[in-house]
Amino acid sequence: MVKIVSRKLAKTENVYDIGVAKDHNFVLANGLVASNCFNKSHSTAYAYVAYQTAYLKANYPVEYMAALLTANSGDQDKVQKYIANCHKFNIEVEPPNINKSEVDFTPLPKVATGETKDKILFGLSAVKNVGEGAIEAILEARKEGEEFKSLADLCDRVNLNALNSRTLESLIKCGAFDKIQSNRHQLIKDLEGVMKWAQDRNKDRDIGQLSLFDVAEKTMPAFDSAPKSSTVSDFPAKEKLQYEKEIIGFYVSDHPLKYAQEQNKISDAISIAEMKEKKSKSVIKLLVMLAGIKPHITKKGDRMAFLQVEDMTGQVDAVVFPKIYEEIKNLLIESSLLVLTGKVDKKDDENQLLVDGADKLEKVMADAVEQHEKPVTELDNYQNESRNEEIEINQPIVEVEKPIEQLESQKNPPKKDPELLITENGSAKQRQIIILQIPVNIIPENDSLFEQIKAILEEQSSGDLEKAKVAIGALISDGKQQHLVQFGRQFWVEDEETTIRRFHDVGFKVQISSWEAFASK
Repeated sequence: MVKIVSRKLAKTENVYDIGVAKDHNFVLANGLVASNCFNKSHSTAYAYVAYQTAYLKANYPVEYMAALLTANSGDQDKVQKYIANCHKFNIEVEPPNINKSEVDFTPLPKVATGETKDKILFGLSAVKNVGEGAIEAILEARKEGEEFKSLADLCDRVNLNALNSRTLESLIKCGAFDKIQSNRHQLIKDLEGVMKWAQDRNKDRDIGQLSLFDVAEKTMPAFDSAPKSSTVSDFPAKEKLQYEKEIIGFYVSDHPLKYAQEQNKISDAISIAEMKEKKSKSVIKLLVMLAGIKPHITKKGDRMAFLQVEDMTGQVDAVVFPKIYEEIKNLLIESSLLVLTGKVDKKDDENQLLVDGADKLEKVMADAVEQHEKPVTELDNYQNESRNEEIEINQPIVEVEKPIEQLESQKNPPKKDPELLITENGSAKQRQIIILQIPVNIIPENDSLFEQIKAILEEQSSGDLEKAKVAIGALISDGKQQHLVQFGRQFWVEDEETTIRRFHDVGFKVQISSWEAFASK
């Protein structure tokens, strides 16, 4: 042994790793001593880390798996494997949730949440096209206020400079808005109009404009006035799953093979995760989805293919040689569900399947998944028709900032808009609008004024939208500026004289104007 008599800083020196079985010291040519102590310290460190991870996995499985998913969120194959492990632990991995998800995967143990099952919530950072700036803007708006009530509410509260349409489309398609609105297709259709509406509201706020919906937001939230497109049915289940795969790399809300496995009981089929534990040349059978096909031509001119297949536990490569390729080539269609037989081939710790046969499942994904969807009934058709009618009459409000004198004296030709003109006996006539004059100082802190106006208008409504030709507006004034706000189409009335008299009876100052004056800029 060597006794150390002194030591000093040696700056940068070479490190020697002497890997021998017993304790030995070696004297080097330059007089330094190299020891094989690396072996003991290295194995001890690994053993301690293994003990820590085993302890966490056994005692805090939800937190452990959430951390594992976060650390490997960029590796699709590993994430699939870990999600499969979560299912074994009876841990449910939930899709992203715009009101709950954080940056990373969030553990939700049942002890803390009071749920009957442990859960892990998908992290927003793992969603394609959603950057750090967008996540920060969403979390900041969520922290400052309450949960988002709708897509329009989110667009109204979040800084749209950090949140573009591509980001929102990805969040919708992967299911982040499902708890608010489960119809992803409808949200995609509404997206463009809602973003334009939110941008216009933001501009109005910047210049200090006020709308009646801002004044009475407790009764009728401002986002209720956002435009809505015509009603559409949701994406088919197959398409929804494909979008999930495209945006987050794998299926979260469901998996196509789940239904296939339920309907095709194949007792000797194993999972891809189990295949990786098999020895080389083991004969196995897999129930998989064909995720990718790469055709290849050999030097002899024969056709073969390299496949990428997956199930709920992971992905693996498969090789189809020329003879087998000619037998099964008609089955090799991307996204098809297959039962593959073959041998395990291990090379450099990598696994692949040498395919020697394939069969197509009796029930393909579309049949298996879509039969679980709710059928369209006559009641659904009636509700869809009702929603179409609501969308037609609940158009976004129009704000025009004009002095009262200009409303009466404006002489410019009317806009040629069918909503601005009505025809009587073949001649065009200006549509009328009743304008309520409301000083800011009489608007109470609660919503009683708005409720009173709404009650009178509902009282005057005949329920026949075709007969309701007179629009309603409000002129909110603070003595210096006036803000004209048009009420939604559902508040229009048939008889302007009766409506004006009714408002006079309860103390409102009212004037009648034409659409020409109201709508001109």
